Order: sequence, then C-alpha cells, then structure tokens
Amino acid sequence: MNKVNYKDFYDRVGVLNGWDFSSVKCVSEQAPWDFYREVTKRCQSSDLLLDIGTGGGEAILSIAESASLLVGIDQSTGMMETANRNLSSSGRANVRFLEMNGDQLEFPAHFFNVISCRHSPFSAKEVARVLSRGGIFLTQQVAEHDKLNLKEAFGRGQALGTPGDTLKQQYLTKLSEAEFTDVQSFEYNINEYYQTAEDLIFLLKHTPIIPGFGQNEGDFQTLQRFIAENQREQGILTNSARFMIIARRISAIN
Repeated sequence: MNKVNYKDFYDRVGVLNGWDFSSVKCVSEQAPWDFYREVTKRCQSSDLLLDIGTGGGEAILSIAESASLLVGIDQSTGMMETANRNLSSSGRANVRFLEMNGDQLEFPAHFFNVISCRHSPFSAKEVARVLSRGGIFLTQQVAEHDKLNLKEAFGRGQALGTPGDTLKQQYLTKLSEAEFTDVQSFEYNINEYYQTAEDLIFLLKHTPIIPGFGQNEGDFQTLQRFIAENQREQGILTNSARFMIIARRISAIN
C-alpha cells in the first residue's frame, strides 16, 4: 500500500478500535523485552515524553505515571478520535493527543527528554531537532520476516521479498546522519500462536500484514489452508519479528 492507502486504512481501523488488540487471544514465546517498559526505564518523573505514531493512545495512557507530560501524535484522524475517547475515559490530566505527521514535528527545538516510536515511520532529523541535549530515542519496528509463513501462503504481504535487516539498516544510517551517538540495536524472532481462526482474522483485518485481506477472491480459502497446515497444540503458528533501536543524542541541533 502507498502512503495514501495506509492513511485511509488507519483512519478506518482507528475509529473502530485504535491499537486495542486486547480481545485477541494469542500466546507467544517470551520476548526479550517489552517496548514501553524499556521506555519507562529511561523516564524520570519530570520528563516530557513524545510518542510518535501513538495510534489509539492505549500504550502511553498505560505509562502516564512515568513522566510529567506525555504527548502522543498520529497522522490518522481515526486514531486520534479513538485516542481522545480513551483519554476522556482515563481521567489522565498529563496526556495530550495531537493529529500530526511524524515527518514534520510541530514542536520547539529540544523540547522533549524522551521520544518513543513503535511500529511507525519517523524522521531521524526531526526527532533529533526536538530532542533535548542528552535525550534518548527508542523505536521498535516490525522486521521484514514478521508473519513470514502467512505472507508466503498468500503470496503477498508487508515487506515480502525484502531482505532481512533492510529497514533496520536504513534507520541506523539515518540516525547516524542525524548525529545520534551511543546507538544500540536489538532484535527477536519468536513463535506465536493464535488460538482461533477468529483471532487470526481480527489481526489480518486490523493490520496491513496482508494488504486488502478479504477483498481478494480466494483469501478465505487461502486462510483455511494456512490454518490447516499450521495448526499446533498451542494454536495457529506464525511468528513475531521485531527490532528495537535505542539512541542518545549528546549534542543538540541548532
């Protein structure tokens, strides 16, 4: 999908549920980290935190006590509608949600102490500009080989055919060009098991893993074959592949 189609997709999904997948029953091998736990480890109570691509805001609302002010941005109108509904329900006074493109951050220079970005594009140059001296940036992204058996079964999918580590290397290069230092990267690829066909269908309808899932003739027949071939005692087998980058900028961009 191109950028326009992605925005349309996230607008529709955002209005429905944001990034709330709590109803999906899935078990997985132990991941070596939890992204927002890593974020909170690096926050002080006086910090200002920016979350890029915040979706329905569920994640930063869950860590609202970790910083003085948390700002979540997303370019999707639908996601922001859900985020602000979630904010109203939460009663949190130190969280704000703003519709904004991550490539053009509408904040003063050096404004945030911590910036996080999970499963969303970002501009390394813009992150560096609004990050304070000594501030820290953390991002977790979906790796190319995520849900690989699903994408191979459908013959299409997000980053199918792209060599592994391509996106990670692109981001590492961009962060280096933006003069980030002390850059570390981590990755994992673990098995996960969806408990029912309905759980897997919810995933495919609410993420862009298989673009246009359900709109192509034969998609549900393909899914039935996939389930039959990958049914295990623990559930329907696929994989979760992620990488995380943690970077600090010692000097600030003027």
